[in-house]
Amino acid sequence: MNGKRGSVEINIQQLLKLKVHKKARDSNRVTFSFKVGLAVLLVSLLILVQGPYEIFGTDIIWSILTVAMMFEYTVGSTFNRGFNRALGSLLTGILAIGVAQLALRTGRVVEPIIVGISIFFIGSISSISSSTEKKCIYANVKQLCAGAITSFMKLWPSFIPYEYGFRVVLYTYCLIIVSGYRMGNPIRTAMDRLYSIAIRTFVALFVNVLLFPIWSGEQLLKEFVDNFNLLAAALEECVKRYLEDEGLDHQEFTKAMLLDEFPDEPAYRKWQAISHVEFIGQIQANATKWEPPHGPPLLLSMVRVC
Repeated sequence: MNGKRGSVEINIQQLLKLKVHKKARDSNRVTFSFKVGLAVLLVSLLILVQGPYEIFGTDIIWSILTVAMMFEYTVGSTFNRGFNRALGSLLTGILAIGVAQLALRTGRVVEPIIVGISIFFIGSISSISSSTEKKCIYANVKQLCAGAITSFMKLWPSFIPYEYGFRVVLYTYCLIIVSGYRMGNPIRTAMDRLYSIAIRTFVALFVNVLLFPIWSGEQLLKEFVDNFNLLAAALEECVKRYLEDEGLDHQEFTKAMLLDEFPDEPAYRKWQAISHVEFIGQIQANATKWEPPHGPPLLLSMVRVC
């Protein structure tokens, strides 16, 4: 309590900050869970209510199945995922309609071959499903060739933030092109897909932005301040140990010796905590770029958080 050797030091201010930070983080998680439930409920009303169901039909079920996939914890992440989904679906719909119309003009024999080749260059490798129909011999080829382009591009370093968009391209294209081949109306399938995406995108953004929004910028700023506090505490602990052991002869320590002999060293544990949150900070920084301007200026926000 008094700072002497062998005594226990309790930082009341730091302890209270940790308690308040943990309580705020838990409340944000509860708020996020309720917002997801509300978004799913709003989309479900389009089927539960007879009027909207007569307008949209069974295609609106896709909105219920995927609205939770698009709904992210922060506003920036939701905008990012919504942009990837909207842009990927729009471009894929245009491409699928063009390929389907081209395949229809080639005749029933060449059409499935063109469809299979196009899926090969759009998708990713998948397994063959057995079929007993002679007409589905070429359909097996298109299921085998769920191709290479999107899988290759989404692993390129500069395209990693848009990996979700490439997945949207994959299953949207396969849905439109295959259903168009069987039902003969790819344009109707593409339009149904686009308006269902527009509905769930609007609902997800409306609920996430207007109802107790959780901003990535604020989360990133808090992580930034916490990391500096941990770094300052680690350096302070190192200086403190150095002054306490000044004048004593010690052998040179390697990292392995430090981990074996001092696993509970306060300075090392604080440094390790900083290294573990580095990846989370990168994700939040990428999500922050998608958020609209809001709140006080950055300098005032840093002063308020500190």
